[in-house]
Parts: sequence; structure tokens; C-alpha cells
Amino acid sequence: MEFRLLGTIEARQDGRRVDLGPVRQRSVLAALLADANRMVPVDQLIDRVWAESPPLRARDTLYSYLSRLRGVLAGGGLEIERLGGGYLLRVDPDAVDLHRFRRLVAEAREAGDNEAAAVLFDRARALWRGEALADVGTEWADELRRDLRAEKWAAELDHTDVRLRQGRHAELAAELTAWTREHPLNERLAGQLVLALYRCGRQADALDHYEQLRRRLVRELGTDPSPPLRELHQRVLRGDPDLIAAPAGTPAGADAVPHHFPAAPPSFIGRADELAALTAASRPEADVSRVVQISALAGAGGVGKTWLVLHWAHAHRERFPDGRLFADLHGFSPAGAPLDPSVVVRGFLGALGVAPSRIPPDQDAQVALYRKLVDGKRMLVVLDNAANAGQVVPLLPGSPACTTIVTSRRHLAPLITRYGARHLQLDILSHTEARALLAERLGEPRIAAEPAAAEALISLCGRYPLALAIMSRHAQTRPHIPLAEFAAELRDLGLDALDHEDPTVSLPTVLSWSLRALTGEQRALFALLGIAPGADIGLPAVAALAGSPPRRTAKVLSMLEEASLLTRRAGGRYAMHDLIRDYAAATADRDLPREERESALRRVIDHYTHTAHAADHRVDPHRKVVPLPAPAPGAEPGSPADDSGAMAWFDGEHANLLAAQRTAAALGWHDAVWHLAWGLHTFQNRRGLLHDRLAVWQAALDAAAHLPDPAAGIRAHRLLGDVFLYCRRHDEAVKHLHEAITLAEQHEDATEESLAHHSLSWAWQLRGDDHRALAHASRALELFRVLGQRVWEARELNQVGWFAARTGDFETARGHCTAALALHREHGDSHAEADTLDSLGYIEFHTGHHSSAIRRYRAALALYRDRGNTFQVADTLDRLGEPHAALGHHDDARTVWREALEMYRQQDRAHDAGRVQRQLDALDGDRSPGAVREASGFPSPG
Repeated sequence: MEFRLLGTIEARQDGRRVDLGPVRQRSVLAALLADANRMVPVDQLIDRVWAESPPLRARDTLYSYLSRLRGVLAGGGLEIERLGGGYLLRVDPDAVDLHRFRRLVAEAREAGDNEAAAVLFDRARALWRGEALADVGTEWADELRRDLRAEKWAAELDHTDVRLRQGRHAELAAELTAWTREHPLNERLAGQLVLALYRCGRQADALDHYEQLRRRLVRELGTDPSPPLRELHQRVLRGDPDLIAAPAGTPAGADAVPHHFPAAPPSFIGRADELAALTAASRPEADVSRVVQISALAGAGGVGKTWLVLHWAHAHRERFPDGRLFADLHGFSPAGAPLDPSVVVRGFLGALGVAPSRIPPDQDAQVALYRKLVDGKRMLVVLDNAANAGQVVPLLPGSPACTTIVTSRRHLAPLITRYGARHLQLDILSHTEARALLAERLGEPRIAAEPAAAEALISLCGRYPLALAIMSRHAQTRPHIPLAEFAAELRDLGLDALDHEDPTVSLPTVLSWSLRALTGEQRALFALLGIAPGADIGLPAVAALAGSPPRRTAKVLSMLEEASLLTRRAGGRYAMHDLIRDYAAATADRDLPREERESALRRVIDHYTHTAHAADHRVDPHRKVVPLPAPAPGAEPGSPADDSGAMAWFDGEHANLLAAQRTAAALGWHDAVWHLAWGLHTFQNRRGLLHDRLAVWQAALDAAAHLPDPAAGIRAHRLLGDVFLYCRRHDEAVKHLHEAITLAEQHEDATEESLAHHSLSWAWQLRGDDHRALAHASRALELFRVLGQRVWEARELNQVGWFAARTGDFETARGHCTAALALHREHGDSHAEADTLDSLGYIEFHTGHHSSAIRRYRAALALYRDRGNTFQVADTLDRLGEPHAALGHHDDARTVWREALEMYRQQDRAHDAGRVQRQLDALDGDRSPGAVREASGFPSPG
């Protein structure tokens, strides 16, 4: 049975048309045939058939159509198979005119003989019976038609090149003239017409057509003809005899030295390290080693692999006196199926001078002949755009005299492992290279005139070569529009601004070709990674996102990394380039049902939330444990082994936890928003992350309004008040703390009431009212004793002792702090022990016992550093400088104050940083203890 898509949708059996039923049913078949032998997800099928107006029970209707099609097409060499979340149509690709067209065109392009190529192109053209999928009117069909028109047009131009090489310029002149009326700005077509006219003896007409095109390009696009077309014009102008056509039927590659190679890129920027690596990997001396010289160049689509290789090859052509061969293997391209190696081998044999009649029919014999012909020759073989290692291996020369460069979006591990290929990963451009690319395309004056807009374009394009090239084209063809407008358009439209109907210059389309080689599981995880919160992600979180065991998830991640869609960083972190991530997110929106996306996000957010609570408990085991809802199935929370492991986990995941909270807020998952803030509290407090603490607790307070437990609102007010205190926003701090006390009293929550009094004591200290601070601390101590909370009683003993010292009552202060220290050690509360040692250091200093103060401060510092509390480390260093200065240990004082100053600056604590800077200035000027104390703003010792 034959299937036709290049016209109206048809199926034919023994020359007779098969009734395929109504147009929707035919559309279902077309949607599967277009991706023959590849799984198409159900939702994608529905979108292809009905677009934005599916019937109420679209899936049931789809199943009904598929059932009927199975019956109609039974015995026709076609099988429709259900796979996971979609359907796969198994069929011989040659039974479908679309895929047969693509195969014929690919074989024609690689044919080593013009006559054979012309026959193949003619057979491909004959398959078209009008507009493709003429009876389907969906958005998907429109998009496919645009792609196929581009493929057909590209094939027509390639066919024209073949006919010109055959000497058929006379019959082409009229045809090309008509085409130029439809495509007046197509420079390749113009070049073909100029050449045909010249060969027909119409030199004046050829020059006139070039001049018309040049004027039109300047008038409509503000640009000159391309360098190849300008060179052709000059050759016509001087009557170059080499432009006269070769006799019809002359075989391509009849020369002894093949140069089956594309032109060098018209411009090339940077890549010095990569070019040097290619040079180092290719040895011009044939007898240096018996190891085959292979370089495997990998990178994402549109990152510039082909241009890099072509630029290098043309710059080093003298290294390859015996010739150069090039093949585009179509591993990732609009042509669909990758090129069969046998097609490429036949093309190479033709380029090496083998007549078609002498090419062996068997592929193994063809490969053997190819390797025999290149053996011992210093040649370059470039295998571009490989789908996999299996496609490449038959094309390897096997001779150490040859150099082979393979480009692919995959890492081609077998080439590296079995054949010793040198792997070279091509990444995005450096900032300098990205700016140079813009300047080369747009001119330095235009870049210099709008430096901020140019920087915005570089940033928004993420230094991705194809994205920069696309935006440069937009700006180059519209010189009257400011660059700032293009930057704003890219910022607003995202990937849509980088799209185009020509698939080769559309970043979304170029990226889409990478997905064709992925399994359904790999495509699904790629899409989910696009919506995962955070800029990077670790394996446990990815496993939760996928709902799969870590070992299986690691294998899928490895394949995405192999496909250059993902980068693995140190520490087991995975990340995507921003534009690839945007494409992944768009893929998720398009291909994954909303329920599937939200389930994945719920799992990963639950993973983060539960792990954060477990890590928080490791960091502060004495902190109140807040009950959590059970995690979603598959979330698999982690549990750090100890406090240092917990702090390390927080350091690695902090940005992702913030992103997870924002995602939860956007989805209205108020419980997750609040619990993430709770889990982050101790870590952010100890790291001094004031602005982040403020953001998470403001979000938590908003979420608390939607939660049934009043304690959520009370705690949010209290902890938000704490943050405002550290930010020195006293009025807001006191407002929230009093609100916490009011709510706690209403709901008879004495624990929260006492904790709010504890915080209010700090608020009044920062306002300079130590007596009022002492009153709140005393009230908190009283409540904790009534509640029988011994850990907090110990902590509040220290608090009362501290404020007693601040008011000058050092006897009371020492008694309370000494009692607190004993209780902390009894409870194993090392962090609170550090707080109390710091308080005792303050007491010793202010009672004139400076050496004892230094010992206390140093003991506190050791505990703070051990627990990773950089916020308190800064404060204790600040205070440690005081007794050093008082004893005349100016170098020691200077050392600790400089460290405190740097930490304050890192923590955005400008007030404290300014005070320490004044202390350092005083120390370097008037070195008397009184002058330093005056600069510090601390009270004089009693």
C-alpha cells in the first residue's frame, strides 16, 4: 500500500484509491504518517487534528478513528501501535511519498554523478501533486506545509545546480527567469540565472540582472549582494572562461584530487581555543603514528559546529594536499531521517573519481574500496551533523594519514572509547566573542551608539551563536530601527522572536531536531526540566521531578547530556542554557498535560520542602518541629547526616528553594510556601541572608492568610518582625511582633507569645532602650519557665544576662549567663552556648578583664564557625577587637575588625560596616582605647 501526503491525503492499494473516511480520520493518519516510525503523544495528535477546538471527548473520538483506520488499512504493510502516552505508526518509509521524497533528495545531493543526481531529483519532484496535506486546515498542517515548501524549494535549487553542471543552461534560462519574479531577493537563484544567461552568450543580460538585484537589495533591505554573488559578477564582467559549462555527463570528482567541500563561512568570530585544539589534534605527518586521527566535535544545535570546522578546514587546506571530502549526514535536520552511510560512501567514491558503473553494489565492498582509495593519502574527511556513531563508523578512512572531523549534537561515546577520537565540546561564545559577532554583523558604530542595547541583546541571547545571528539579521535588515527595540522585542517574545518559517534559521526549529532522536521518557524529562524551579538541579530533585528511581533518572540525564541538551556541572548538578531551557518549557506546555506538569512540580517542591525541614532539624535540633503534610508519592525527601552536611545542602540548594517557593506561590500552594520559609529560617539566619529572609517570610505571611492553622500567621508575623529588626526597620519590626503577641494571646499560644517577647527585647536594644529590652526578656523568661521549656529557659537566661550587662548590672548579668552556660552544655545546645560565651566575653570586657574577654570571644567564635553561623561570627569578631585594642594589641584588633568589615559588607549590613570602618580609622589615628570606644559607639566599660 502507498500513502500520499504531498497533495490531498490518499492511500492506494494496487493502484486503486482506498477510502480513508472523513477528513478528521484522514488527518489522524496524516499526523502519524508525517512522523512515521516515531511515537506521537496523544495530546500532540489531538492538537494536530483539531488544534484549539477539540471535541468534548477528543480522546474517545481519536481512539474511534484509530480503530477504524486499523480496519481499513489491515494488510497494507502498516501497523498502528500504542506506546506509553502516544501512538507509533510502523511502515516502510518508502511507502510514504513524503519520506520517499526526502530520501531521494538526500541521495541526489550525495550522488557522485550529475546524471544520477538529475534522475533522483526528477523522481523526487514527480511525487508532488499540489500543496501538501491540501485537505487539512490545522495550525500543525500549516506549519508542516511551510517546512515542506522550504524543503521542496531547496531541492529545486539543488536540482538546478546539477542541471547547470550538465550543461543544460539553455533550457533553464526561461525557467529561472520566471522563478526570479516569484523570488526577487533570492541570491542563490539570482546567481543561477546570471550563470545560465552568461553561458547562453547573454553576458549583458546577466550583468543587467545582477544590477537589478543589487539595487533592490539596497533599496528594500539596506544590504549588498553576498560575497559569492559579487565574485560571480566580477567573473562574468571579465568574461571568465572557466564559467563555461563542462560537457553534459561529466562525472563529479573526476579530478585526481577531490574537493567535495562547502565554501568557507563569509565571516568567523573567535573560538581561538577550539581552533587550536583542532590544529593540535590533526598531524600533517602521515608517519607520526598509526592511530587514526579523529576529532569528535559535539555541541547543541545552532552553537556553530559546522562553521567552526569549515573555517578551520579552509584555513589549513595546505595540510591536505590529497583532497578534502565533506558530507552532511542529516542527523538533525528538516530532512527527517538521517542519511544512510551507503549514500555517503557512493558520493565519496564518485568524488574520488570512481564511475557509477564501477561502484560495487554491496555496502561493505563500497566501504572497502573507499578506504583503499584514501589509504596513505593526506586527506581531510568531515562528517557533519552525525546522528550517532553507527552512522559514522563505515565512513572512517582507517588511515592515519587522513584526518577525520565528526560533528554531532551527541557525544558519540563509541568513537571516543573504541577509536580514540579526541572529544571537543563546543559551548556558547565568550562575552568578547559575542560582542565581536554583533559588531561584525552590524558595524562597530551602531554598537557604540547603543552600548546598553547591545549588552542587552548579548545577555538575552545568552551568547548563543544562532540567537545572536538571528537578532543581527533582524537589526541588519532594518537599520533605521534602534537596537533597543530589538532587545525589548526579544525580552517580551522570548523564543518566538527567534523563530522563522525557514527552519534552518529558526532557533526553536533547530532545537526541535534534537528531540527527534530521544525516547518518549527522555523527551518528557527534557520538558519537565524546563519548568523545574531554579537555574540548576541535583539528581535527587530530578528523580522527584520525574517520579522515577534515582538510578534510572541518572541514565536519562546522561542521555540528555549526551545529546548536548544538558550540562553536568561539578557536584552532580545539571543545568541548561537559558534558551534551551525556554524551549524545554515550551515543549512541556505543548506536549505534557497540565496534570502531568503540576504533579511533577508538586513532587519536586515536596522533595525540597521535606528535605529542608529535615536539614533545618539537623542544624538546630532544639527548634520546634512543625508537622508537614505527607509528601507526594515519588517525592523521596532526603535527610542530611549531620549539621555540616545540612548546611552544605542548603548552600547548594538555596537558590532552588527560593525558586520553589515562588513556583508554589504562583500555583497557589500556600502550605508549601509557608513550610519552605520555615525550613529556610535557621540557615538564612546563620548565613546573614537578610534580603532573602525578608522575601520568603513576606511570601509566607501572605500564604498564612489562606491556611487554617492560626499558628502559621502568628509565626509569620514574629519571624518577619525578626527580619525587619536585622534590616533596622524598627517600626515595621515592632508592628509585626506586637501583632504576633496579640494573635498569640487570642489563640492562647503562650510559646509564640514568649518568643515574640524575646524578639521585642532585641527591637528595643536596637532602639537604644536597654531597660525596656530587659523587661521583654524578663517576661519571656517568666513564660518559658511556666511552660517548662528548659532549652528556651536557658536561652532566655542568657538574654536577660545580656541586657542586664547592657544596663550596667554586671553582677546579675554574670549570674544569669553562667547559669545559662551550664544548662546549654547539659542540653547539648552548642549554638546557644556560643551566644552565652559571647555575652560573657562582653561582660568580662566591660568589667576590665580583657584577657578573659578574649578567651570567651574566641571560644564563641570557634563554635559559631563550626556551626556555619557567619552572621554571628561577624558580630563576635567585631566585639573581639575591643579587648585587643584596650590591651594595645593593635595588629590583632586590626585583623579581626578587617575580617568583620568584609563579612558585614558581604551580608549587606551597611550600618555595622560603617561603624567598624570608623573603628579601624580610629585605630590607625588616635590609638587610645577611649578613642576607639567612641568610634565604635559601644558603652564604656563599667
